[in-house]
Amino acid sequence: MSEEQGLELESVSEQRFRDTLARWPSGVTVVTARDVDEPVGMTAASFSSLSLDPPLVLVCVARNAASHDGLVGAAGFAVHILGSAQADASARFAEPGPEKFDDYPDEPGPFGAPLLPFGVALLVCAHHTALDGGDHTILIGRVVFTGLAGTDPLIYCNRGYWRISAPI
Repeated sequence: MSEEQGLELESVSEQRFRDTLARWPSGVTVVTARDVDEPVGMTAASFSSLSLDPPLVLVCVARNAASHDGLVGAAGFAVHILGSAQADASARFAEPGPEKFDDYPDEPGPFGAPLLPFGVALLVCAHHTALDGGDHTILIGRVVFTGLAGTDPLIYCNRGYWRISAPI
């Protein structure tokens, strides 16, 4: 039903929305960029392909995330699709602060985005646009490079990490 039909419906509560979306399995990524001289990065499950021509992806960045301004303002960014053995990297990059990069070599890729030595796939993106998404910014990137390193992705569902056991 829509508001055009004369009905005004309230939104579900934030907690109910979170509980419902927890049932949706998704891959897990770490998104990195360079904010002036400092690397920035965060764990993101809200990542998706958007277009094949041109090749576009999107990642949703919480406006209150410590990495928000650096990621959204960068000329480009890298998306690391995590492997099933990399739940620790996901947890580490979910925390604020630049110390999450301390144990990794500073290997800047295109646009200065740090390229991390993990993941089953890598996408390097030029900043295409950023859109308002409520309490998030929808960051859209044009894919300029990809790399593949494995096949067993990390999955997040029901507030926990999973691995794919076998194809159906």
